[in-house]
Amino acid sequence: MYRLLRAPFQPVTYSRWLHLCVPVLLLALWMFIEPAWPWMPLVIVIPFGLVPWVRLAEGLQAQFLLTPYDRGSTDSGISAAPSARWGDRWRTLLWLEARLAIALGAMTATVWLPTITVELIAAALGHPLHADLMIPFTPPRWAAALLVPVPLILLMVIVVLLGELVTAIARRLLGPSAAERLTALEARTEQLLERTRIARELHDSIGHALTVAVVQAGAARAAGDPAFTDRALSAIEETGRAALEDLERVLLVLRESAQPASQRPTLAEADRLLESARASGSEVDAQLTGPLERLPGPVTREGYRILQEALTNVLRHCGPVPVRVRVEMAVGRLDMEVTNPLPPGRAFTSGSGSGLRGMRERAALLGGEAETGPFEGSWRVRARLPLERIR
Repeated sequence: MYRLLRAPFQPVTYSRWLHLCVPVLLLALWMFIEPAWPWMPLVIVIPFGLVPWVRLAEGLQAQFLLTPYDRGSTDSGISAAPSARWGDRWRTLLWLEARLAIALGAMTATVWLPTITVELIAAALGHPLHADLMIPFTPPRWAAALLVPVPLILLMVIVVLLGELVTAIARRLLGPSAAERLTALEARTEQLLERTRIARELHDSIGHALTVAVVQAGAARAAGDPAFTDRALSAIEETGRAALEDLERVLLVLRESAQPASQRPTLAEADRLLESARASGSEVDAQLTGPLERLPGPVTREGYRILQEALTNVLRHCGPVPVRVRVEMAVGRLDMEVTNPLPPGRAFTSGSGSGLRGMRERAALLGGEAETGPFEGSWRVRARLPLERIR
């Protein structure tokens, strides 16, 4: 009841009313052509329902008029994409037929009920009513005056109920298919992974600098020694400057991920990633062998992410050092190797970092393997991804 009371004050009520009235144009046009066959528009729309782009047009119209509050949301229940399969086309056809049928009821209510209101107003003012009007009898003037708002209230109730009905049908028939839901889920997962990785990189860089600054500042205040304070400030300045440089190097590699998640980068676009690493100051010796553009989708996408993570780790932990990159399509597998010298006085003995673990997990999901760790005085990331079982 509360929803009906507030419905006249909500814009979505009138946008849905407009959506209900749009098919009336086709019905009204046909009534001028052949009023003896009022059901013919139901036949006319059949071939249109099988056209893939009609589903896109209907989906956009439904998003704008039926669910404007969900437009642009990842959780929208109405798809805005052409029909990809015959199942989508048949559902589009059913939607067009249902929309015409509901529009007929909306048209009847929109025309008749306001007409009855006008007749009641005329009766309340004492004007005689003709026999061919909607009201079958002439009510007393006081009764007609009391009944004037009833048809309008009934019209609003019908519009609200038909709007809810057509929205529910649209979510059912124009909703995303299983393939579209899977694609959206993949894109959403990729977005979450990217956000997590960026947050982790920024946390490591800025968190380390802030920790050093806090410790040095606290020690300087506790010591009360001007010489020690001067050394602490110098350390804070140096750490902050290094953190800014580190942050810029990481962002140079991450900045390329600004393209939409629905168009995930592949190894065929690895040159852009390598150029980002070179722009950060690293000397990259890259050798990419084989028709990488023919790699299976999961392999080329995950391979790109493994290469990206490996280069990011180089810049994060070692700075602008020389990097050797080898990517090769061997028989039945893709081999990847990223090698860089370790910084002086620092040896990596553990491969338990979240980024390294993420590379191993990506490879394992494809049935391959990834190895990370020291190798002949350098740090090496090596991955082998199978091709045959992915195909």
